[in-house]
Amino acid sequence: MFGIRKCEGNKLADISARFRREMEKGLSNESNATAAVKMLPTHVYSTPDGSEKGEFLALDLGGSKFKVLQVKVSEDGKGKVQMESETFPIPEEILNGRGTELFEHVAESLKSFLQQHHINHTRKPLGFTFSFPCVQSKIDEGVLLSWSKNFKARGVQGNNVVQLLRKAIQKVGLELVIQDVDVDVLAMVNDTVGAMMTCGYDDQNCEVGVIIGTGTNACYMEEMRHIDLVEGDEGRMCINTEWGAFGDDGVLDDFITSFDREIDAASINPGKQL
Repeated sequence: MFGIRKCEGNKLADISARFRREMEKGLSNESNATAAVKMLPTHVYSTPDGSEKGEFLALDLGGSKFKVLQVKVSEDGKGKVQMESETFPIPEEILNGRGTELFEHVAESLKSFLQQHHINHTRKPLGFTFSFPCVQSKIDEGVLLSWSKNFKARGVQGNNVVQLLRKAIQKVGLELVIQDVDVDVLAMVNDTVGAMMTCGYDDQNCEVGVIIGTGTNACYMEEMRHIDLVEGDEGRMCINTEWGAFGDDGVLDDFITSFDREIDAASINPGKQL
């Protein structure tokens, strides 16, 4: 039994070492283009410190259902968070249809939420949680690299999803239906980042976010001096690892079993998100 445990421990140490090399490859300008683990900068430079306050809207899009939330952060200096949320399904034909239809469905659901909760303040800042790999050059912009899970909406890959959302919100005419409401999309984050930031209110030492659901992913706070992909060496930034793609380039082939290959062959995106 001890020999078996030692063998499994050696395998785990081997996989950990390979993953670290893949992380370093993703962080480097020279090797990022060919890296499977993309290590995407998020332009989130710190975790919550308790001074945040106000009322916000949030959209959480990443599965066959998505959430619309109203978030209230108290002004007592303790960062207490209250949330009201509603879950909306996404029909299969929209998941596989045009991207414009997907974002218009999201905007219509947001409009329904605002009406049902009698939200009619003049300006509503909105945070957009988008659970797919995006290249971000700033906090309110994200270009979709590729869909994962069960999403196949056309015309989204290679485009700025924040702009698509803004256009959809404008098209459904929120300000015409709900008097004096102006929805302002201020930030887009990956769901791992959203998890880390939310937990940061309970524990300011929280610097890692992990999602284990339809897919799996993680983010963490990295030293800027280790990130070649953005300018500057001072401070830190949250990195969205996109670790679900670990092994897509063959570095785990000697660990892949026949069962893994069978599941992969039957998936929506064979060879991806191994």
